[in-house]
Amino acid sequence: MRLIRKEPYVKRKLAVGAVLSASALLAGAIQVSAGIAQAAPNPAAAGHSRGDLLALAAGQAPSAAKALGLGAQEKLVVKDAIVDADGTRHFRYERTYDGLPVLGGDLVVHQDAKGQVRSSDKAVSGSLAPASLSPKLTAGQAAGKATGAVQSTVGISKDSEAALTSVSGATGNAELVVWAADGAPRLAYRTTVEGVRADGTPSRQKLVTDANTGEVLSTHEEIETANATGTGNGVFVGNVSLTTTLTGSTYTLKDATRGNQYTTTLAGKTSGNGTLYSKTTNSWGSGAASNGESAAVDAQYGAAVTWDFYKNTFGRNGIRNDGVGAFSRVHYGSNYVNAFWDDSCFCMTYGDGSGNTHPLTELDVSGHEMSHGVTSNTAGLNYSGESGGLNEATSDIFGSMVEFYANLSKDVPDYLIGELININGNGTPLRYMDKPSKDGASADYWSSTVGNKDVHYSSGVANHFFYLLAEGSGAKTINGVSYNSPTYNGAALTGIGRAQAQQIWYRALTVYMTSTTNYKAARTATLNAAKDLYGSGSTQYNAVAAAWTGVNVN
Repeated sequence: MRLIRKEPYVKRKLAVGAVLSASALLAGAIQVSAGIAQAAPNPAAAGHSRGDLLALAAGQAPSAAKALGLGAQEKLVVKDAIVDADGTRHFRYERTYDGLPVLGGDLVVHQDAKGQVRSSDKAVSGSLAPASLSPKLTAGQAAGKATGAVQSTVGISKDSEAALTSVSGATGNAELVVWAADGAPRLAYRTTVEGVRADGTPSRQKLVTDANTGEVLSTHEEIETANATGTGNGVFVGNVSLTTTLTGSTYTLKDATRGNQYTTTLAGKTSGNGTLYSKTTNSWGSGAASNGESAAVDAQYGAAVTWDFYKNTFGRNGIRNDGVGAFSRVHYGSNYVNAFWDDSCFCMTYGDGSGNTHPLTELDVSGHEMSHGVTSNTAGLNYSGESGGLNEATSDIFGSMVEFYANLSKDVPDYLIGELININGNGTPLRYMDKPSKDGASADYWSSTVGNKDVHYSSGVANHFFYLLAEGSGAKTINGVSYNSPTYNGAALTGIGRAQAQQIWYRALTVYMTSTTNYKAARTATLNAAKDLYGSGSTQYNAVAAAWTGVNVN
């Protein structure tokens, strides 16, 4: 999307899209606060490899299902596993019903060190049983209806850049699933339909349609908007060091120390993996956009810093936590004013902007978009309604924290999103975390209708919460940037600092949030995270509660 996760980084007033991350604890460290042991940020800190933990979670699935009272037709399929320093387990599962994937069936099981279930967080409570498991439509008919639904949207979007200009149709066969995300389980088909948007961004929409009527129940854009030691001079990052690979007498922009992530050029194309940057010298770019290597320096450095941020701050070993690095593609299309993350290629893509002279390779764009990948591989927040706003906010939060982690003199860390790429054409950023409404569309506070906003604007509630939690309310200057953050109830709040605020948000995301988490549930998730890390009734716990009240989430 756009800049920064599942939508391309477009000029849609402040859309930096979702599927577009900073200090403190080192990997595996255990810190004592408020009299309790802080949870280890790295699962391996408990003495187990990730593979061991996944195997443990898989082995615990049957007993966990029994403890939760799941029906005989329901099975748990492990997705992620975290073990705290004291042995407490947090196992994330997807569910199947009679062998069919259940959309909205995801849950997190919390066990003590002996494997006894203490509690659980479910995306949807209640029965998952559909009225029937016999579809009236065939897979082919379902795929045709899904394609038709997408084709009917060609050219009619209010956002010209987001509008579809062509639809190539369904890819593969429609898959039978159980749709339960809205609390009314029914048999459905899941179909992928591909196309191209007006600004050149590829579109890959995953539609869920009723297996009896063909009604569209959900649509999800999978293209998410918004990888020897050499030297580089980037457009936005300036002069930096780069870890490269030397083979014979040839250097390449490939980093074996960070999961073999690398950067390629698409040279104006809109498909393929591109051509790996290689040369006989180990100096890259000139800092000018006219030098094609300069954008590649930004991209390679952005991927490296995002990797380091997650690893050194949370102990996370790559976006999927599996040690595999993503790759980056620069020079996508022509005059493409956007950037996007795509789970299917596990890659980050950047356009060159208006006139092919303004690449979208700013550091917080990199951090934002790749954080969509982290969300996809943890809570899996649905990209619509309030959960979609939380998805976008997570990328804004960690994109900003990546910027603070890097602490570059040329890209001074701030709570502004996309402030250097000048998407709006007037020097203003895409979004403001201290007072989101300054962009003209984002929400400062929660209301019963906030979920109806575009996810890039409903994200304002969580962005504002995080700023208040980290920095507090009122007027202040940080790194030369002036902020003045208000609260819904007029209360004066004192921040706990970025280091602790980001630990709370990350633990809430990876341990407590599910695909359907809304703002009320996010309050509970972050309070649980603060309790785990710092203790119930601690300064940090009370600050979380006060910051949510400050954005009208009670």
